[in-house]
Amino acid sequence: MEQITKSRVLGVDISVKRTTYAIVDIRGNVIAQDHFPTNDYPNVNDYVSVLSEKIIMFTEANGGYDTIRSVGISSPSGNYLTGCIENAPNLPWKGVVPLAAMLRDRLGLSVGLANDAYVTALGEHAFGGAHGMRNFVIISLGHGIGSCIFSNGEPHIGANGFAGEIGHICVKLDGRECGCGRFGCFEAYCAEKGIIATAQELMEQSDEDSLMRSLDELSPKTISQCCEKGDRMAIEVYRRTGLLLGRVMAAYATIADPEAIIFTGGISNAGKWLFDPAYEEFNRKMYPAPEGRIKFLTSALNNRIRDVLGASALAWGIKEYSLFK
Repeated sequence: MEQITKSRVLGVDISVKRTTYAIVDIRGNVIAQDHFPTNDYPNVNDYVSVLSEKIIMFTEANGGYDTIRSVGISSPSGNYLTGCIENAPNLPWKGVVPLAAMLRDRLGLSVGLANDAYVTALGEHAFGGAHGMRNFVIISLGHGIGSCIFSNGEPHIGANGFAGEIGHICVKLDGRECGCGRFGCFEAYCAEKGIIATAQELMEQSDEDSLMRSLDELSPKTISQCCEKGDRMAIEVYRRTGLLLGRVMAAYATIADPEAIIFTGGISNAGKWLFDPAYEEFNRKMYPAPEGRIKFLTSALNNRIRDVLGASALAWGIKEYSLFK
């Protein structure tokens, strides 16, 4: 019997709002992609059933299920070593979720899972701004904050798979409550809810006019739009956020000594309003001090395409397994 070549993998990117999945070939070409709302399925068993059904139907409609070698998954709080989503503060599923094993049982294929920053780093290294770099740091700024250290050409995951959980370092004693249940986390100031909280605090503390007061939706995107219109209070929101970001990055870079720090995620679209104060503070606080030694870069890749490509790179790197051989 003729054996079918497994020339494709499936990359899955799970975010708070939506799950994107794509078929990717061995050259990194995205053959087809689709998505569905993550938060429509607060029960993880329902979610996995729906995801499995969609993957099977999707792959059958685009070249055949039997051409898929393996599956790679990017998820917040995903642990590469265990294949579990572990205590994700921003996803609807609480506790430890053995997602890779659950999906493997349903699909009969090997499944690899890692946190979103780890997968982003794989995507940037293979296809983006980190191509050719051996030492860099990825910082993902969105609903939460994740990071991955690439050291000597390999991602550093740590002894238990939790290296890079920078979003939950304490930056202010007895500070704001974080989604993880602790107080003063970096994420509570520089992720989406943290930036909104800073804007609300500034508006409550002052009677100064601001375009932010009349917004239908207060978000990092709409705040940066106010910055573009010269709104002083909105600019101050990002200045404060940038100062804290720069200080934390200086501490991080002192330990990791990267060639560059690459920022991804929706909040990185704030551009100069965030990164000008951040880079100035970074260079003030960085040791040793030569300015410009470590670059700040923003990803040039579309977030969703990069993350499914990164998930596909993860899929190619795991051992092949199939119930159908």
